[in-house]
Amino acid sequence: MNRALRAATMGVLLLSPVALTACSAGQVPQTATQNRDKVGPEAAVGDITLRQIQLAYPQDGLYADGDDAELLMAIVNGDTEADTLVGIEGTAFDGVIVSGQATASPSVPGSPATTTPATPTTPDATPTTPGATPTTPGATPTTPGATPTTGTTPTPSVPAAPSPSTQVQIEIPARSTVFLGGAGGPTVELADLSEELTSGQRIEVTLTFQRAGEITVPAVVATPGRALPRGEAFDFHHEEGGGSEGEESRDQEQDTETE
Repeated sequence: MNRALRAATMGVLLLSPVALTACSAGQVPQTATQNRDKVGPEAAVGDITLRQIQLAYPQDGLYADGDDAELLMAIVNGDTEADTLVGIEGTAFDGVIVSGQATASPSVPGSPATTTPATPTTPDATPTTPGATPTTPGATPTTPGATPTTGTTPTPSVPAAPSPSTQVQIEIPARSTVFLGGAGGPTVELADLSEELTSGQRIEVTLTFQRAGEITVPAVVATPGRALPRGEAFDFHHEEGGGSEGEESRDQEQDTETE
């Protein structure tokens, strides 16, 4: 009897680890397949993938009504043909102002990156006729025998500030990535925001590509890239009339309840 009971007990002990292992086999923790939104939303339309869609962190920690906000993102073209970003619009801003030149980096190892070079401009040179007397640039030509007159100094023209528009022209080469914002990429400013925004808040931005089509994505205001100093902590024990008076009143109440 003791021998049979002992054998049954040993069998249970030997089978327990196997049963426990079988219960956990094939199960994956939920955190293993969840990706946190660390650097902004992602989206895709056609062969275009948008990553790290953000608005730059405001210097004062807040975008006020009427401010401009820089749009940041990576635009990946996985197609074998180039595409063009032709429109950026939304209800939370009036338009965009684009500056700088787009520089693409290869998104596929071994594929050369193509860039859209800026058109070089050279000062207009005035051709001279062989045998003619060369003139100094900016000087007023005189007729032989005529009395020379003093020329007026031309007033340099001030270039007009660019106005916001919903139409853009940003080339996205094939098999390459173009970064909006940062070093080497074009700067896109969302002009005249219609609402206040702070870190974690978002607005809707609609992007239109010539080949891939149109997509609306959320652009989240980024968090600061460094630790900011904390403000003065709120004193929950402070009451009107001073802390000492508050403590005295509480002591009096306790004495009254004791009596």
